[in-house]
Amino acid sequence: MKAVIVDDEASVRNTIRSILNENFPEVDVVAMSGSVAEAYEHLSKLKPGLLFLDIELPDGTGFDLLKKLDPVTFKVIFVTGHQEYALSAIKVSALDYIMKPVDADELRMAVGKALSVISNEEIQLKMQALNENMQGKKTLRRIILHTADHLQLVSVNDIIRAEADSNYTSFFLAGGKKIMVSRTIKEFDSMLSSSGMIRVHQSHLVNVNHIDRFVKKDGGWLILKNGSKIPVSPNLKKQVLKALTEHLYD
Repeated sequence: MKAVIVDDEASVRNTIRSILNENFPEVDVVAMSGSVAEAYEHLSKLKPGLLFLDIELPDGTGFDLLKKLDPVTFKVIFVTGHQEYALSAIKVSALDYIMKPVDADELRMAVGKALSVISNEEIQLKMQALNENMQGKKTLRRIILHTADHLQLVSVNDIIRAEADSNYTSFFLAGGKKIMVSRTIKEFDSMLSSSGMIRVHQSHLVNVNHIDRFVKKDGGWLILKNGSKIPVSPNLKKQVLKALTEHLYD
């Protein structure tokens, strides 16, 4: 598989290439670039199967580059030195990233996952989610959920609630659909906390837009617009009421 590395730091480019050479003989680094303009030329001509892409570049961002190349037909692993909104968009779009300074184990894991993607439709679905999320003005619009046998692109607004079941999480959507994925609710709490999903209990995330009212008795409950009754953890009660108040006056 041909690979291109795009990063404005030569040391980062060289580190990634070295780790790839040592661990993935099937990955051939055919070009390295330090800018959007240079990378666009390389990618247009070389048609790689894998791209390592820095988010912040001297003449734009990695997302600018992807827009110029649309439709994207190669696998992308983002490289960044910052914890920022963009990382949330990348995570919920089921794309991989590695943090600087580059860790060999982290890189090997990301490449292994990327090499397992064999469907162009899967790449396109992830890119669609990323494009929409990067237009959201700090609010995530779409999330990709991995079920046992396929990927599902879901609007965050359509998520009514999520419920933990051991290491699985069940999503309950508008219209009555339920999707179960093999990831913990803690991971989704981190991903979706800035997009209207609030943690109300150890086992429950709720979309604030689907809450009808808060009931004080019996320790506290939320009644959702679809009639669901969700318990509120005592230690999260203040946080939940704050979120409801902010939503009411938003």
